[in-house]
Amino acid sequence: VQLQASGGGSVQAGGSLRLSCVASGFNFEQYIIGWFRQAPGKEREGVSCMDGYDGKTVYADSVKGRFTISSDSAKKMVYLQMINLKPEDTAVYYCMGSHGISYWGKGTQVTVSS
Repeated sequence: VQLQASGGGSVQAGGSLRLSCVASGFNFEQYIIGWFRQAPGKEREGVSCMDGYDGKTVYADSVKGRFTISSDSAKKMVYLQMINLKPEDTAVYYCMGSHGISYWGKGTQVTVSS
């Protein structure tokens, strides 16, 4: 199982970014797939997850209404559309696939300036 996130960058508050994660080595429909982030000096936290079987999604309260997780199982891609970004969204973002065991990709840096 391999995952690789990309699409991070530096934006001003109020801006948007779309993160992408390419996954390989597993069947999307059997996994929970999601995005986590880790800010400097803080623990890694969940941002959003999707059940690959039925597409149900969950979001952290801090991102509800601003972030949207989606996937393209045919392309083995997971996306995180982020709008109205805030400085507190600054973190390294990781994609994750879990089926009992969790697999992590290398993160992508998102920096939001005020």
